[in-house]
Amino acid sequence: MRNVDAAGLGIGDDHPPRIMGVLNVSAESPYDPSVYDDPGEAAEYVDEELIGEGADIVDVGLESANKDLDVLSAEQELDRLDTAVETLESTSGDAVWSIETRYHEVADEALSRGFDMVNDICGFADPEMPRVCREHDAAVSKMASPSDLERPGAIEDVDEIYEALSMNGFTDKTILDPAFGGWSVEKTHADDRETFRRLREFRGYGRPLLVSINRKSFLKTIAGRTTEEALPVSLAATSMAVERGAHVVRTHDVAETRDAALVGAEFARDRVRSGRDAGDTTVEELDVTTVREAERHLARLAADRSVAGDAVARTYELRGLTDEAVGALRAATAEPGVAAAFALAGSDAPEAASRPSATDGGAPDRAGDGGSGLLVGTPAGLSAVRSAVSDVSGALGDALEPIADTPR
Repeated sequence: MRNVDAAGLGIGDDHPPRIMGVLNVSAESPYDPSVYDDPGEAAEYVDEELIGEGADIVDVGLESANKDLDVLSAEQELDRLDTAVETLESTSGDAVWSIETRYHEVADEALSRGFDMVNDICGFADPEMPRVCREHDAAVSKMASPSDLERPGAIEDVDEIYEALSMNGFTDKTILDPAFGGWSVEKTHADDRETFRRLREFRGYGRPLLVSINRKSFLKTIAGRTTEEALPVSLAATSMAVERGAHVVRTHDVAETRDAALVGAEFARDRVRSGRDAGDTTVEELDVTTVREAERHLARLAADRSVAGDAVARTYELRGLTDEAVGALRAATAEPGVAAAFALAGSDAPEAASRPSATDGGAPDRAGDGGSGLLVGTPAGLSAVRSAVSDVSGALGDALEPIADTPR
């Protein structure tokens, strides 16, 4: 995972989660508390409510991305840029300033006038955007989007979202945003929830991740909350997103989101990383929990993706096993890659549960009639076990069907 330097602010696995506070200078923006058209009032809001509450980045929107509103042209966005620049110059707090735009002309002008970073909501649909960001040595958040400057984030399928992030390549300082929210009529809450479940996959490009999930409908509808009531669900999702690998969280609720992000970072799993000095051989333990996640990393390295089925382990507890079933499982797990531990009914737990013994007599097994045990292995190995035991015990094969059906 590469780190990104955004005007001196480190973003990536080597740094704490960063908070991106939102300022809108667009009167049509849907969230009133962040909307200002007076530079003085906007600067006061930024100093007190954003930077003062812990924002590392201030993201300035020149227009609403609401799908029901007309898209502004680059010229119309440029007309609004003066307000944004005057606000930047009037603030006293220290933060990285990001301009939200889809046009390279606007990004170029904003970066020339004091902005540090670009938030491209159309994901390089403007093919000149990467060039502009490189020329200014600016970090750029690239949101997954169709190759259409009028349709930001309007992608439903997770795999297509992943592929869209590669449109027109990357810069050395690209941060990826999988685009949560109602960007199109077709995109459902279920689509967003699936994207969130598979968030770790987006680490497959080896670049920092940004999530914009604050008070989003796919979260608030889980608990039946309105936008005004949706802060708790946003904070719960923030902790989960950071634990799953997000590096930047875009929000209107800075102080609360910062706290939630720090909790997520604290309880994220420690992973081995070594050899960070120039010239060293480096070792990084990847955050991989599913076969699909492994496939993403293998694809990035142009490596053999067939080994992805052996990249993660699964553990299943089995109950109600007959002697015949235990025998079949022992035979099927004799090959490397799968481990099993069983105790038959009447065995003395827990000593008798270690592989491969099974004894008679003693107290009844806590699982009730039949044996119990653990089956541990890679998805590929477990699928092979299921196929092998089916030839001996059709009932056991049927019981293990989910192992074969959901190996990912």
